[in-house]
Parts: sequence; structure tokens; C-alpha cells
Amino acid sequence: MAIVGPTAAGKSALGIAVAERVGGEIVSCDSTAVYRGFDIGTDKVPPALRRGIRHHLIDIVDAGESYTAARYARAAAAAVRRITAAGNLPIVVGGSGLYYRALTRGLFDGPGRDEALRGRLTRIARGRGVEQLHRMLARVDAPSADRIHPRDEKRLVRALEVYRLTRRPLSAHFRETRPPLAEYDVTAFAIRLEASVTAARVARRVERQFEAGLLAEARGLLAAGVPASAHPFSGLVYRQVLEHLNGVRDEAATRELIVRANRQYARRQLIWFRKEPNLHWIDLPGEHADAAQRVLCRMT
Repeated sequence: MAIVGPTAAGKSALGIAVAERVGGEIVSCDSTAVYRGFDIGTDKVPPALRRGIRHHLIDIVDAGESYTAARYARAAAAAVRRITAAGNLPIVVGGSGLYYRALTRGLFDGPGRDEALRGRLTRIARGRGVEQLHRMLARVDAPSADRIHPRDEKRLVRALEVYRLTRRPLSAHFRETRPPLAEYDVTAFAIRLEASVTAARVARRVERQFEAGLLAEARGLLAAGVPASAHPFSGLVYRQVLEHLNGVRDEAATRELIVRANRQYARRQLIWFRKEPNLHWIDLPGEHADAAQRVLCRMT
């Protein structure tokens, strides 16, 4: 089973509620929660609040490591098989669309990074705008251009890099990729909320994160030797916090920026998951009792 959807939708709460009733274990599908120490900004459920439900693929790598969607897919597939072998139900929970796709539909691991090529593409993005990379990709790989947001520089660079290095579009590689869980039928649910509801939930969550010590957490990580260049610091929330600590803007403006960035991210997540096949949509927050009931009814 899988429970996916946009940020602040209540996916973790729904996953735990369902797991309690069916004997399940959670397999996280979050690209930043894999990193140790990055807790508040990723909204990890503290162990004391997991209600005894075992969670997998959280806090598994150090901040200095590189963790890819392909690596996640291998680890998550192994966790799913271990949970099944133990007689329990694996429940994949999270909002990282690429990680979910890599696990359920497969992902082309691709060639290694070409730093010189990446540098040229990055300079194009800086000089002519990220949208120029999107236009370049559309000419050689229209399906990937349709899938990738026009301002998602990281994924645009990777798609162009794969094309330049292999002379074949990334979408063609994807079509030939075998999913890691080919022997499983995944019943997947996606939470979908009104934009105004998501906006209010995001604002409350960001407020809670700051009250819980988000700034102190970031300072502590830096003091412990985690470099500002570490990958998790480049992600949503932590990137803006790092800018604040470097004097780019004050705390109030930083909070507003994180809220706005989260709302934009939620919209992109919805767009991504709408393209995923065979999702059962739930138009309720994950904490709502009826949400868990709808999942359970669909399973029986």
C-alpha cells in the first residue's frame, strides 16, 4: 500500500492510523528524511509519537552522503520484502514523487555525473534563465519536458545530461526500466485538499517548526561540522533557514518565504501525482477519521 500527496496533508498521520489497524509498517518516501539530524524541517514523526509502528528509511545516511532516487528504490524495495516476509503490511508514505515513481515504476539509474557538462548547463540557466533548459529538453525529449517543471533546474540538468551522455532521451530509458516491485500490486492512495486548506495547514506547520527550534537545529548541525553545502541544506525549509542565518533576510521574512515556497511545492506535488496511474484520491486531511476508514474500505 502507498499513501502519497502534497506537503502538510497529513500523510504520516494517516499512515500510522492505517498501520495500527492492519498490522502495518511504514516505509518513508521522503528525500530529506533519510538524512540524520534534519528532523524539524522535514516534519519527521518523533519515535514517541509513532504509536509503536515501525518506520523504515528514516535517519539512514549522514548529511554528507549523496542519496539518489535509484538508491532509495533499492532500499525501499528491500524493506518492503522484509516487512512482507514478517507477515506485516508495508505502507509507503510520503510526498517525494520521484522516489515513489522509482519504487513503483522503476527508474533509470543513468550515467555518472559529468561536472563539465553540468557546469555548461548551469551557466546557460544563469545567463538565459532556467526556462531555456526546459526549451532545450523539449526539443530532444518532449515526454520528460512535459513531466519536469520548467523551473526545476536540478532535474532539467539531469535529463539533458543523460541525453548528451547516452544520446537517448531519459523518457526512453524510463520505458525500458523494470520496476523494483514488479511482483507486487500496489494499492495507492493520494490525499488532495483545497488550495486554501493546504495554505492554512502549511502556515500552521511552519509556525510549529519555528516554535520547535528549527533555527537552533540548523545552527547545531553547522556547529557539529555539517557543511552548508551538504545536500539536505539545499532543500526546502533548510535552504531558506541557511539564508536567514547568513543574514539574507530577517526571521519574519524567512517564515513568510518558507510558507510561500511550501505552497508552491504542494502545487507541484499535486501536478506530479495527478500523472501517476491508479491512485485512489481522498479529499480529506490525513488526520480525519473518515480518511482512514476510506482506505480500509478500499482494501477490503
